Amino acid sequence: MTPAPAAAARNTSIVVGGESKQEMKSKRVINGYVFVCSKSTESECFKESLFGSGKAYGPAVLRIKRGDVLFLNNLDKDILYGIFRAASDGGLNIQPEAWHGKYPYQVKVEVPTNMLELSNAKRTLRKVKWSSNTILSGDRLAYILDKFAYEASSMGGLLLKRRLVLRDGTNENDDKNEVPAIEATTLWYFPKQSYGASPKGDYKYSGVTPAPVIYNLIWKYTNPGDLVVDPMCGSGTTIDVCTAEKRRAVGYDISPVRKDIIQGDARKIPLEDETVDMVFVDPPYGDNIKYNEHPGNIGKLPSDSEQYYDELEKVIVESQRILKKGKILAWLIGDQWIGNEFTPVGLKTYERLSKHFEPVDIICVARRGQSSHTEEWINRSRRLNFYLRGFKYLIIVRKT
Repeated sequence: MTPAPAAAARNTSIVVGGESKQEMKSKRVINGYVFVCSKSTESECFKESLFGSGKAYGPAVLRIKRGDVLFLNNLDKDILYGIFRAASDGGLNIQPEAWHGKYPYQVKVEVPTNMLELSNAKRTLRKVKWSSNTILSGDRLAYILDKFAYEASSMGGLLLKRRLVLRDGTNENDDKNEVPAIEATTLWYFPKQSYGASPKGDYKYSGVTPAPVIYNLIWKYTNPGDLVVDPMCGSGTTIDVCTAEKRRAVGYDISPVRKDIIQGDARKIPLEDETVDMVFVDPPYGDNIKYNEHPGNIGKLPSDSEQYYDELEKVIVESQRILKKGKILAWLIGDQWIGNEFTPVGLKTYERLSKHFEPVDIICVARRGQSSHTEEWINRSRRLNFYLRGFKYLIIVRKT
């Protein structure tokens, strides 16, 4: 069975119940999710009172809370079943043996006694712009619930419609229910530094890491509960993303800016050998940005010096030591053009990484919000025959 909850809900939110407005204000907002099945997997869904999904839709499944509204879309029959309620929070391997382990992101469901069926499911879901990984709320969820209420009216089910009350106003944050899609190519562009309702890191921090970079890495290479370490944690983006996606995280920085970041040097990580499931590193790209006054800051070294790469290699060796066998180190790095001189920082870093790890892939992450990407600098680059930096390397390697 392949479910598919997912991506951004913008309108009003649904509250289920016949309570007064005052009582409704204190209740949790209910979201909706659509899971997908086929003729061959439908029976197990109902028999086990369990819906499941593959890893591609895991981010949305983990956002399901007990009491949320669920639907089941049989693709072969073009039928939408409902209305189900989540009997548990979404989780990983609630019943590991279900579907022979093929769909490990799961939620227990309450199967209604009088289950309803909507034909032309594809048309209904297209109407609310549903796609894989979509979280339904507000008007979109109300539309589907009203379709079921109309279907139920022939059975005296108009009460269902009366009990669905749209909350006044709209979500304060349009991105509250955002579940980013997992990238499929080696070219990544993220128009925003963060995602979702809560900030991930501090977008004002010099050289802040784009949160979707870490989001994609942990969903590609880790599972909920795994330990992720960021030895150069900056403003704490890795910690915030891991918390949101139910991973454990430890962040170190030579000059911490938050209480949950541990003061420490990335060249001497205070962890036991082979205890970590993934390491993410976004180091200074040389001495072009002033990060802090700490004398041991690698960002005080120019990227055209061998000492800079010697110090980075110490971080590489420590990362290799703490990683479990077969696990991933992801390294975000950008080249430099300073004083009419180009330094291929990414390629030089890759040379050092390849001494200790086997290559997995290289991603091109488009730079956004660059201070140099102004009309003045664009004209200057054309006149003086140089290129502005347009991307960073995301080098992914594995401990053998």
